[in-house]
Amino acid sequence: MDWTMVERLLDLARAHLGCELAVLSDIDGGRQVVRAVSGDTDLFEPGSVLTDSFCLRVFHGLLPAMVTDTRRDYATRDLEITTRQGIGSYAGVPWQNEDGTRTGVLCCLSRTPDPRLGDDSIRFLGLLGGLIGEQVDSSAAQPEHEDVRALRDVLRERALRVVFQPVVRLADATTVGYEALARFDLASFPTPAHAFAAAGQTGLGVALELLAIERAFESLPDVPPGRTLGVNLSAEALLTPLVQETVLAHAGSDICVEVTEHTQVEDYPALNEVTNRLRAAGVQIVVDDAGAGFASLQHILQLRPDIIKLDISLTRDIDRDPVRTALARSLVSFAGEVGARLVAEGIETEAEHDKLRAIGVDLGQGYYLAKPGPLP
Repeated sequence: MDWTMVERLLDLARAHLGCELAVLSDIDGGRQVVRAVSGDTDLFEPGSVLTDSFCLRVFHGLLPAMVTDTRRDYATRDLEITTRQGIGSYAGVPWQNEDGTRTGVLCCLSRTPDPRLGDDSIRFLGLLGGLIGEQVDSSAAQPEHEDVRALRDVLRERALRVVFQPVVRLADATTVGYEALARFDLASFPTPAHAFAAAGQTGLGVALELLAIERAFESLPDVPPGRTLGVNLSAEALLTPLVQETVLAHAGSDICVEVTEHTQVEDYPALNEVTNRLRAAGVQIVVDDAGAGFASLQHILQLRPDIIKLDISLTRDIDRDPVRTALARSLVSFAGEVGARLVAEGIETEAEHDKLRAIGVDLGQGYYLAKPGPLP
């Protein structure tokens, strides 16, 4: 990368817009990594890593490209970062290098409101962003693994589709909700689990989860009235402010957030703060894999979910296994005492269905009931 040229372009951006600071950043999943700064480095320093900022939200399309007064504009005035970061105005545009292997955001910011910012400011930043992208020497970086390139393509092109698996009341086969499941048309990943695992190992996990819930929420208008829509999020994703705001923006609908075990939970108090905030907004919290091991039990005890999902390993052949039956019956009793609903996953036979219903399991999912597909 020609850093001298990049610094000159940042100086030009700051001078032309009359802002206090121009910042060039890479976007790495749900993180903003500051690469170069022109102006007041008290706000941002090269090498800083942020998990929430105006620049990061602009990159992900969660804020407009420009706000002249962050303390008055409806899009920013109620955000915690407006107060914490002390920024009064901003303008920003995404950028990428010529071959698309690196992407980021170029932002100009000031502590005070700036009514001079306008559409011409965004056009000018877009021009500079293109020039900066030409200076980024992607060949100097280590070659990316094929999986990483495939995932970056998915994120850039939003090439993720969603199918919906019904959640069914076992007593009368009524559909009470749907779980949104991501699907990828990529030969690199034989299953969605492989895609999410690869994303987690390469620092793209949160970004992929964010894309998945965004695509799921696009279908909210098509969810039949009175039905819930469930999305899956890891603890790492839930602790990311961008993800939290995306869920809260749709909290007026009947939404369930299923806390997956893709990543180990390092800080349950912090995660509880998030789940309590979501629950207060009307979002139901779900814990899956109940009965699969100690980690799922910890999840249930720590998060106090509204819905508990029985793991498929407990559901499978439950009609022929008295040990599975006894464990499932104990979870039915536990769920009743704590006021949670129980969903059995992976029901594939009539015998499994009948046994689960007989021992008091209220809801179920599985191919015997309904396969994942489009919304009705």
